[in-house]
Amino acid sequence: MVNDKKSVLFICLGNICRSPLAEAVFLKQINDKGIAGNFNVDSAAIGSWHIGKRPDHRAIKTMENHNLPYDNRCRQITKEDFNKFDFIFGMDDENMSDLKRLAPKGSSAKLFLLGEFDPNKERIIRDPYYDDGSEGFEKCYEQCVRCCAAFLESEHCK
Repeated sequence: MVNDKKSVLFICLGNICRSPLAEAVFLKQINDKGIAGNFNVDSAAIGSWHIGKRPDHRAIKTMENHNLPYDNRCRQITKEDFNKFDFIFGMDDENMSDLKRLAPKGSSAKLFLLGEFDPNKERIIRDPYYDDGSEGFEKCYEQCVRCCAAFLESEHCK
């Protein structure tokens, strides 16, 4: 890894399920590898519904089950984020469409669907928000683990 600090932003619709899980997973992986100092990491929402709130209680429980510390609060993506972050990851095709629409002309962030990095080829990160239980959050967690690990091994992080 080059000594230049990289910045990563995870995006989902509300920033209370998928993107905080992805952020927490990524933070754990870079901490475990001893490279946390090489990254700035955050997550945000497309929409403004949950600004200032903690993640969904099922997301928090999933993080606790996997020993992922997390204390961030929901925020909405800003125009500045498109130049502040090197990589912005959406969780599904709708997120990607929104990100492309919101990106200011000439912005520098590289936009990726997080699932593009999944070795199991599951392109869309499971949205568990409307589920009754927590099984969908576990599935989302598993996808994020695979995708974040693969991104860290990709040419983008060399």
